[in-house]
Amino acid sequence: MGVMSVRRRAARGGNCARRFVLVAPAEAVKIAGVQTDSAYQLVRLNNGICSVRSLVDGETFHPVVGPVAEAEALYVRQLRLRERLQRHTGEFVVWDVGLGAAANALTVLRATQDIACQIRLVSFDHTLEPLQFALRHAAELGYFGGYELPLQELIRTQRVQFQNGDQKVDWEFHHGDFPTLLAGAGGAMQSPTLAAAPHVILFDAYSPARNPAMWTLPLFTQLFQRLNSGRPCALPTYSRSTILRVTLLLAGFFVGVGHATGEKEETTLAANTLELIDEPLDRRWLERAGRSHSAEPMTEPVYQIAPLRPESWERLQAHPQFRAVS
Repeated sequence: MGVMSVRRRAARGGNCARRFVLVAPAEAVKIAGVQTDSAYQLVRLNNGICSVRSLVDGETFHPVVGPVAEAEALYVRQLRLRERLQRHTGEFVVWDVGLGAAANALTVLRATQDIACQIRLVSFDHTLEPLQFALRHAAELGYFGGYELPLQELIRTQRVQFQNGDQKVDWEFHHGDFPTLLAGAGGAMQSPTLAAAPHVILFDAYSPARNPAMWTLPLFTQLFQRLNSGRPCALPTYSRSTILRVTLLLAGFFVGVGHATGEKEETTLAANTLELIDEPLDRRWLERAGRSHSAEPMTEPVYQIAPLRPESWERLQAHPQFRAVS
């Protein structure tokens, strides 16, 4: 396999023409009368940045501040990726759960390309269509500069190796339903390339109401079981809901308050060690969760809300995190 090279280029904001649809941050947007030959569409956010909208799912990717700004806040800075990579020796494994239009993965690569290291980037999604659509509109989106050829090879062969500034990148794509893959159907997760546990998980699925299968307790339990207890791993995600945080805790993770992004005052950061969490959830949060009407984890891929069951409340109180924080 040939090795490509990507020259250092900064991401820039996309220049959306007036023909694109303006999307409000609340996401309660009905798009009507739009001509498109795809299940996806370019939209212009209130700040003028372009993003991608799935017409079928009715969801806009990175809907408030745009793809690059959200990924920088939620993943690059919150995970202290530059600092971790500078201290790391050997291969650094990143799982990208929800490749989408590749904004998260590309932002991570661009933000760390001056650090000499070796990155294995493992992306998962049930479709490559949003990435293919986004590449056709790379100029408007503005974050693809220099990565078009590696992405075209990734789409074609599902794997690409290239030199990204000072770092070597081995990027692979796994096509399919992530809960099914994670459950090991057909031996998918036994692939040699998936044998190494991740150091970081970029978790960016559609919302629980739209895609509940990606937010269940069995899924996060299986994901936690894939981690190596001797390899610190952090998982940030955009939601701050009580039900998500309870789900992560009962799956085995330590959980904390994540950085703000866009209009979200806080997000969520989970990890297999408290050392990666600056602001762990405390007993006051635990008490609020116990009173919440929406805290019981989903065990089936059906969106529903309910207060904690007695057995879940008992397990939650026994979590080691609440013996470690005041």
